[in-house]
Amino acid sequence: MTDPSVFELRKFVAPEIVYGDGARFLAGRFASIFQAENILVVTDPGIIASGITAEILESLDEAGIRYSVFSDILPNPHAESVMEGARIYKENHCTGIIAVGGGSPIDCAKGIGIVSSNNRHILEFEGVDMVEIPAPPLICIPTTSGSSADVSQFAIISDQARKVKIAIVSKTLVPDVALIDPATLLTLGPDLTLHTVLDALTHAIEAYVSNAHSSITDIHALEAIRLIWSYLPLVMQDPANLEYRSYTMLASMHAGLAFSNASLGAVHAMAHSLGGFLDLPHGMCNAMLLPAVIRYNYPGAQERYDSIARVMGIDITGNSGEARSKLLISTLMNFYHVIGFSSNLSEAGVKKSHLMDLTDKAMADVCMVTNPRQIEREDLLGIYESAL
Repeated sequence: MTDPSVFELRKFVAPEIVYGDGARFLAGRFASIFQAENILVVTDPGIIASGITAEILESLDEAGIRYSVFSDILPNPHAESVMEGARIYKENHCTGIIAVGGGSPIDCAKGIGIVSSNNRHILEFEGVDMVEIPAPPLICIPTTSGSSADVSQFAIISDQARKVKIAIVSKTLVPDVALIDPATLLTLGPDLTLHTVLDALTHAIEAYVSNAHSSITDIHALEAIRLIWSYLPLVMQDPANLEYRSYTMLASMHAGLAFSNASLGAVHAMAHSLGGFLDLPHGMCNAMLLPAVIRYNYPGAQERYDSIARVMGIDITGNSGEARSKLLISTLMNFYHVIGFSSNLSEAGVKKSHLMDLTDKAMADVCMVTNPRQIEREDLLGIYESAL
């Protein structure tokens, strides 16, 4: 049967990508190409402690480029951090930004860029295509294999007043260059490795079943799933193996290119609400919610979920739709067991009394628009209760 998405008009945005061992050392060269004479380096204390930030600063020194460092960033970047970073950017007369770290520094750097160019508060950009003036040149050096912020047109910022994460989606947020160096992953501990790669897995699954998917995003999504399914268990067994780490970094890149252009779905909408409310790791939230959302969504995207099952090596031949759905979810849960992920909403501190508020905030999230099955408020509440 012909897939109609092959013929549909679709836009695909991506940064210039340099991938491979040593890519991080090209930071100074690319800053020179953009004629960015004074760079704001956005990073966090953990990345500074790892020594990676120092390597980037050395590259800038060698290129003769001045810089300031902003590292006052929490794991879920707050709007206040973005505004403070934008103040420092202007105060130091910066002309470009380099983000070094995981999703938090990169999302914060994206926010700093658009605040600096538009002179508006970061929370005013919530939603799709709300950024009028492009940001200054942005170079991203990811140090996790999960957020994919280095290749996407998304930025996720925590609004502490409302206790929710907001999504900002705009092609102006696509970085100019992503220097993707798998060697940076060798500094990651087991929990951060687990949560970030499971974030990438969720990106890929949601992008593949999204109602905005395309033949281009499908290729990236399925390859990301295949790589994570094959190599995350090996990484957890042998975290110092650069080859295994490289495949998870490649998976994160593929997943990012997929979801940046196909968007996401209910898992992310619910995770943004949950993570903003309890300040939990984003990948952890996604992983806890993914099985329950698959259970709900499956009737609305059976063929798509069946394709995912085949990539995971599941034999679904001769099974009914309900049986195929159960088989996919049970296999996913077994995968969690193999890699050592066992968190659930109750253990994370979620109570039944929280679910109404979480549901209301998730329903307003932009990611809900591209969920493959229409969800009413009562349905979403039921999914939270199932995950609880």
